[in-house]
Amino acid sequence: MAGPPLPAPQFTLSQDEARIITLRAQGFIGADARKGGVPAMLRRLGAVQLDTISVLARSHELVAYARLGPISRAQIERAYWHPHQPAAFEYWSHAACVLPLEEWPFYAFRRRAFARRGLRWHQSHPAACERVLARLRAEGPLTATELGGAKNGGAWWDWSDTKIAVEWLLDTGDVICARRSGWRRVYDLPERVLPADLAAVELTDGECIARLAGVAARALGVVTRADLADYQRVKPNGNELRPDQAAAPVLTAEAAAEAAGLVPVQVAAGRTGAPLSAWADPAILAPGGQPGSGAVPRGRHRTTLLSPFDSLVWDRKRTLRVFGFEHSLEAYVPQAKRVHGYFTMPLLAGGRLVGRVDPARDGTTLVARKLTLDKPGAAEPMAQALAAAASWVGCDNVKLQQVEPANLEPRLRSALAEHGA
Repeated sequence: MAGPPLPAPQFTLSQDEARIITLRAQGFIGADARKGGVPAMLRRLGAVQLDTISVLARSHELVAYARLGPISRAQIERAYWHPHQPAAFEYWSHAACVLPLEEWPFYAFRRRAFARRGLRWHQSHPAACERVLARLRAEGPLTATELGGAKNGGAWWDWSDTKIAVEWLLDTGDVICARRSGWRRVYDLPERVLPADLAAVELTDGECIARLAGVAARALGVVTRADLADYQRVKPNGNELRPDQAAAPVLTAEAAAEAAGLVPVQVAAGRTGAPLSAWADPAILAPGGQPGSGAVPRGRHRTTLLSPFDSLVWDRKRTLRVFGFEHSLEAYVPQAKRVHGYFTMPLLAGGRLVGRVDPARDGTTLVARKLTLDKPGAAEPMAQALAAAASWVGCDNVKLQQVEPANLEPRLRSALAEHGA
């Protein structure tokens, strides 16, 4: 995202310092990263992406597992979708995401943008919308199936009028999804879910975008203009952040960063060959949140497999810039053209991305269909991560199919045996 130079940086971070700050911000470093469980993790990240693909587990479960360890999947689901005390809602952020309930007011800019545009993928019908609202008022929270059915019988996008209507009402904020049941969205009226003081908050587009800039900075630790735009998919237009290209209200990245209280920093030259202008969250740079010292927090690193939709790696360009690691989702690539596999999970170890695996399950066996190690020293952490993931999903052994480079396979098998897998 092009734009004028940032204000003079308060200090310069090395590439490694910026990477460590990101890992700390994302909850992969530090003894306090697990405090507060899933709710605290969700507030830390600001958004956890949802996806229909389930290999070892669904992505939003893998995100929690990667940071918090082997807590049960049922416990994770209850934390996201508490049936009696909603703490989160589902809406469009980086993609379809679980979001902390207190962030509801700050997505008003996107709800207004949908309303201005008048449609998303399908054209909704006012009569169908009124029918859906009447049912929800009379009967309480309902799924699309309970409202009358989600599809007409054709392809997945062949939605029924009811499904089109309720999704449009979700887009514009006339209904809310604060839980799922059997992977189905449960729709309700916002006034039945939101605390009255939260529902009463009214913010301008600029206030919303400034808030989300702060969320992105806290979640990533160090952010560029492009990072501010990408984390919640706020559309960039030159140096401006805006909810919609046709919308009049805009906010420069600099104004958003200033409003969010971010500190201008410079990241020393790395792969790009030139220093990088950025902002940082002052709270993570120095004890007590006082910026200016350049102090970088340290702590024990997590060793874990990551969902390809994890917020640490969901921005492919940023992943390459920060970690020197090329990562892409190949689930929708024809099988013959896949390089690393269907649901390739990067391996995080020692604060770096050092390998990847395309996992599957066969009964109680975790199958590593294709596994790549970027260096010999990655064999032991890969074995540790595979054994831990297998145990978490109820598998009692690990089967290797294809290992690259092949000469590391004996070392990997030996390490797996030491971990009882």
